[in-house]
Amino acid sequence: MRDLSAVRQGWKQIDEAEARLTFRMTPQESFRHWLRLQTTFESQLRETSALFGPQRASDLAELQARLRRLAQWQETYGNPHAVHPEPPESAAGS
Repeated sequence: MRDLSAVRQGWKQIDEAEARLTFRMTPQESFRHWLRLQTTFESQLRETSALFGPQRASDLAELQARLRRLAQWQETYGNPHAVHPEPPESAAGS
């Protein structure tokens, strides 16, 4: 039982680190990271396209919509270096 608690604590620390890093990334850095993941896992993505293809297409459409909204926001308010330099407390404490 102690081992399971240690694993859970380890995952909690990983989740917290991921939240910090994600909120520190610029949209451009985040997109480059996503493209690297796509390239790395291309063969697995092709193999599972019948199962997960529709969800991936939906997720990509949502990503494109978010990027459009970001571009509109940047046209209106300018291009900040970092939108959220620190993660909100709820993301870091989850």
